[in-house]
Amino acid sequence: MAVDLAPAVTTPTPSRPTSKPTPRWRSREALTAWLFILPSLIGFLIFTAGPVVAAGVISLLNWNLFSSPTWAGLHNFARLGPDPTFWSALGNTVYFTLVSVPLTILVSLALALLLNQGVRRVAVFRSLLLLPYATITVAVAFVWIWLYIPHDGLVNAVLGWFGINGPAWLISDNWAMPALILMSVWKSFGFGMVVFLAGLQAIPQQLYEAGRVDGTSPWNSFRHITLPMLSPALFFVIVTSVIGSFQVFDQALIMTNGGPGTRTTTLVMYIYRTGFENYDQGYAAAQSLVLFAFIVVITAGQFLFQRRLVHYDN
Repeated sequence: MAVDLAPAVTTPTPSRPTSKPTPRWRSREALTAWLFILPSLIGFLIFTAGPVVAAGVISLLNWNLFSSPTWAGLHNFARLGPDPTFWSALGNTVYFTLVSVPLTILVSLALALLLNQGVRRVAVFRSLLLLPYATITVAVAFVWIWLYIPHDGLVNAVLGWFGINGPAWLISDNWAMPALILMSVWKSFGFGMVVFLAGLQAIPQQLYEAGRVDGTSPWNSFRHITLPMLSPALFFVIVTSVIGSFQVFDQALIMTNGGPGTRTTTLVMYIYRTGFENYDQGYAAAQSLVLFAFIVVITAGQFLFQRRLVHYDN
């Protein structure tokens, strides 16, 4: 009988995967990242998202804080249309933003360019110029009230040296808002100056050296090198300044109390008076949501345009 001595051929069985790969969101790095952002996320939900949702609910109610709320539907939003004080406050806020933000950026950028010219003891000057921004608004407002006193104030005294009869700033229909804007620019320019100075010091000097070799004038060097390289910092300052200007409140409340008449009544001040002086919480919440919508739309528009105007190295 013949014996088959050939080795038996066996078909290898495919090895089973030992375990499924760990999802990326469950990796150690992802869990570490979530652990770091968790405090900020909790703070955002409690202090930002929570109040927005609460304002949305309260805007649909009639509530004076002392009695049970009743359902109002969209009535509080319908009251906004025929309310002249609301539109006056909105106009004052837009006026304040359109004038104060460009002025603040121009002053901040000019001072940053000046300090970036190899000024000695730049840290000392930077700290001194940042001092108004670090000072609380209440203290600054009281100082500027004294500066704006019609007969004995420093502002009118300086104008008098040049033969100019200064106005009664804070009680003038025409000059009360410019007086607030001037004070706000003085209070805020330090923040933008620090951001711009950091951006200027990050620009590679090789770009300027190449420009000098090509015979570029100082204006063209500023236009084609400084501004494009500084555009991320410029965009950041514009966005934060616009948001802050739409929320202006304390300086107007202390210096003019919204007057004369409603000339300096800002939207946040009107919301405060509606909610905590007239105790109309539903109507105040509706105004707050409209202000929130304005800020969101304007900020989204700024981010839309930044793709064309802001230059990033990458």
